[in-house]
Amino acid sequence: MTTNGKGRLAGKKAVITGGTTGLGFETARAYLAQGAQVIITGRSQERLDKAVAELGEGAVGIKADATSVQELSDLAAKTKDIFGSIDIIFANAGIGIFAPIEDMTEDGFDNQFGINVKGVFFTVQQLAPLLKDGGSIILNSSAVNAKGAPTGSVYFASKAAVRSFARSFAAELGHRGIRVNSLSPGVVRTPFQSKMDMPAEELEGFIDAVIKSAPLGREGTTADIANAAIYLGSDESAYVTGADLTVDGGWMNV
Repeated sequence: MTTNGKGRLAGKKAVITGGTTGLGFETARAYLAQGAQVIITGRSQERLDKAVAELGEGAVGIKADATSVQELSDLAAKTKDIFGSIDIIFANAGIGIFAPIEDMTEDGFDNQFGINVKGVFFTVQQLAPLLKDGGSIILNSSAVNAKGAPTGSVYFASKAAVRSFARSFAAELGHRGIRVNSLSPGVVRTPFQSKMDMPAEELEGFIDAVIKSAPLGREGTTADIANAAIYLGSDESAYVTGADLTVDGGWMNV
């Protein structure tokens, strides 16, 4: 994979957290194909090295834990050394654990809010000073941010917080021309599902119910989400901020 002088993101520099697998990795690949240079992050050096090797020219990996403000500060310093300034931040790193109220542990609660909420906030705090005026911040929320379901209380709430961040960040950074939007995927099969701590039968039942109630009647793909992230990162969305781009086949809105 090589960058080029053409494409919808030609010449842009992006940081994608949680970019070693799933939606983050697919978005990194799509960004490179559209002419961007990309830094991806992850907590495992082995997975980072593998992802960067697969992505090829134009991709850089930096080990960083989204729950650690110090590591995010280090990420910002390394990003400044490599890129100087950036055009796009995709705060993508996240986790989901489903459990009944009575079974949710303190660690399970803290892990989800640590990565999904604290991680998103401090990713933006540490990287926004490097963002060029007129740049784009994309926050990975979820189509569940306005929903409720048994066993999903903590995860759903964490994603509602991310949606709220997009509104407030947009208001605070608008004077710099910076756009802040949330991107909310629906059902998309990635390694993320294996980390949900949900029985396979229950997970398949949830996915089946979503598909049946969504007007388009199918699962999403990683490419569906990456295409939306291209739009939000490009100049095509120059007058879009504070919005939630829901990519879920219509499940949440219909």
